[in-house]
Amino acid sequence: MEKNLNLLYLGKCEYEKALDIQFRLLKKRQQGEIDDTLILVEHPAVITLGKSASDKHVVASEKELSRQGIQRFETNRGGDVTYHGEGQIVGYPIVNLIENKIKVRSFVEKMEDVFVNILKDFDLQAQGSSKDIGVWVGNEKITAIGLAVKKGVTMHGFAFNVNTNLEHFQYIIPCGIQDKGVTTLEKLTGESQNFSRMNERVAEEFRNVYGYQSVRKMTLEEFNL
Repeated sequence: MEKNLNLLYLGKCEYEKALDIQFRLLKKRQQGEIDDTLILVEHPAVITLGKSASDKHVVASEKELSRQGIQRFETNRGGDVTYHGEGQIVGYPIVNLIENKIKVRSFVEKMEDVFVNILKDFDLQAQGSSKDIGVWVGNEKITAIGLAVKKGVTMHGFAFNVNTNLEHFQYIIPCGIQDKGVTTLEKLTGESQNFSRMNERVAEEFRNVYGYQSVRKMTLEEFNL
């Protein structure tokens, strides 16, 4: 049976609005109304806390975050504290693990492979980690990963630092890891990247790694949202 993937580009979108869209698509996928779907989005600056997050890993006060225009949001994904902001590609795969006959760990490993492969385009050697989930270049994380699985369907996903403002990471201890850093593709290559092209590359490699035969670009209206 041919595997089909829907692709939804949200552009710049508030975290809370994108979360609502995730939940609505999640329900549709659980009920078999839509195929697997990958949402790609860029968020305004926001710090999110996963289910296992510690408040101690947000090192800035609410007042300071507000002064910097950074929101704070508690969410239902796995993992600790992370940051989303402009210049970062955030992806939310709404994927039925049961239909795809894939375990959560294997799904995460494939997600790491997506970015390891993309970074090879730039002659950068990256790797996943069984201890600290995500994609790393040396001791610096370039892609954070945090999932939730509801009735066999994934939500939340990854955050790939392309042209992201690294100064904003000083307000958190990313994923609670104190002895490692964070990096961006811009920093590693020494130049700002074409953000639209990188979104296309992420979608392309996601399709390749997960083995989808076809991809259909969709709008919110086509999803009846």
